[in-house]
Amino acid sequence: QVQLVESGGGLVQPGDSLRLSCAASGRTFSTPVMGWFRQAPGKEREFVAVVWWSSGLTYYADSVKGRFTISRDNAKNTLYLQINSLKFEDTAVYYCAAGWPTTNSYMRTSKYDYWGQGTQVTVSS
Repeated sequence: QVQLVESGGGLVQPGDSLRLSCAASGRTFSTPVMGWFRQAPGKEREFVAVVWWSSGLTYYADSVKGRFTISRDNAKNTLYLQINSLKFEDTAVYYCAAGWPTTNSYMRTSKYDYWGQGTQVTVSS
């Protein structure tokens, strides 16, 4: 089992920055890939970014490229998502996930077995 706990969300203004964290515990060595997803009200959960623990390989959704950066601290078993230049449309609950997707399937929620409880990010003026 892997436990994931997100933190760092909040109420921010357009243009602000946030850093989300996801602390992983348990059998973290068994899940080679971790990612961030988000779900806005009335919408399906969507892929944001993913990283492979060992190689550092990353992928991003087109909508966040250039503004979001995913990173990990292997020693701390912690995943991060740096969010810059926040927009109204970034408002969502952000979830971290762990699993075994391939480089062709990392955008699918079904490829992740473990999920955190989510952290709310609200962008409002």
